[in-house]
Amino acid sequence: MTLLTASRLTLTSPAPLVDRYGTHHRAASVGACLAFAQAVEAVVAHRPDAAAALDRALAADPHLVAAHALRGLAQVILARPETMAAARAALARAEAALSERGAGCTGDERALFDTLALGSEGRLLAAADRLDLALAHSPQALLLLKLSHTLRFMAGDVPGMLRTTHAALRACTPEMQGYGFLLGCHAFALGEVGDLAGAERFGRRAMGLESRDAWALHAVAHVHEMRGQAEAGIAWIEGARPAWAGCNNFAFHLAWHLALFHLERGRQEAALDLYDREVRPGPGEDFRDYANAASLLERLRQEGIDVGDRWRELAEVAARRRRETTLVFAVLHRLLALAAVGDLPAARETVAALEAEAASGCGDQSQVAALVGIPLARAILASGKGAGSPTGIGTALDGLNRLGGSRAQRDVFLRLLAERAAAVGDGASLDAVLALRRRLRRDDRFAALMRTRGGR
Repeated sequence: MTLLTASRLTLTSPAPLVDRYGTHHRAASVGACLAFAQAVEAVVAHRPDAAAALDRALAADPHLVAAHALRGLAQVILARPETMAAARAALARAEAALSERGAGCTGDERALFDTLALGSEGRLLAAADRLDLALAHSPQALLLLKLSHTLRFMAGDVPGMLRTTHAALRACTPEMQGYGFLLGCHAFALGEVGDLAGAERFGRRAMGLESRDAWALHAVAHVHEMRGQAEAGIAWIEGARPAWAGCNNFAFHLAWHLALFHLERGRQEAALDLYDREVRPGPGEDFRDYANAASLLERLRQEGIDVGDRWRELAEVAARRRRETTLVFAVLHRLLALAAVGDLPAARETVAALEAEAASGCGDQSQVAALVGIPLARAILASGKGAGSPTGIGTALDGLNRLGGSRAQRDVFLRLLAERAAAVGDGASLDAVLALRRRLRRDDRFAALMRTRGGR
């Protein structure tokens, strides 16, 4: 096995090559593998130059299977109909590259190809399972770990996230290249199961090893959010600006966390200023950026803050995509915008699309739509119409984790359910929602506001 570093620039063995982050390749070019390692580093550090690195890798070796697969998986993660089509096109190119390599492809290459095949069918959990199977044989392949972590995060499989990072920690040592990024993933998984002390410990350790690890920074920000430590959260994120200033659009999400901390302290103008400058500095349709924007505006709306015409741009995107159900998490955030501007026809079409997705029985998201998407969608629609207490709150609460995203992201829907219950005097539902929130996070200003509105 030939291990590649920047100083080893000639192929001295026909054996598979291992890039610096542990991915095994059957490659015709050492330069292609070096470029691929740069792409992996960009992915795990949330930097914007992964695509350019993949371009260099494929220019050096057009049949580099892992590069074609990673390109496709990046499209799966974007979770829009057009990106899923791009993922399927990448799958065809990866298959052609596999055919060119013949029987000599590596286990990592085959795993990435299989993962793309499953992901392009909307089977995110099966795709993550395939990666974990490969990690059992290739535990130092950092890309496989990060992709499994990401897919399980999207699919709402928190226990699976923790299972994957626990297994990796057992198999790897601190000498592993990128070990800090592994710790960052573990920190986030710990936080999502409620081990806040462990999340903070591992997150800070990860940052000590990899100062650019925005995901570890993010994990510790979540700890402050769940503990109700707004000022500490602001200091943590602002103090680490040099570490995340060079991020890709993940910087918008870190700014979103900053805005939430300011909102908790009652600084609505600061939250709105962050929205305009750093959370939503321009239009776009990436569901992650969209969720940041919609959920921040929704929180402000819930607290009675006038956000001006900021909803309009988001509602236009939502109306265009009202029939899309690739990811239920994204659908519900678009529905928030439609309800906020009173576009009930488009909102009803969105709910109908979710109902059709649930009835289809195809893929993971069909189950998510049935379990939690439809009850939450109806609650959002009821909120927009000023109707009575929505039905299915218990079902929505039970299945909320399956929606994907983080505790902090899903909290906007718990807030909405609490707001609706308080508005119609449904004390039992209000108590149930606030009790669940209390198990996830420390009581906050919003909980006190809802108790006052609900007469509790």
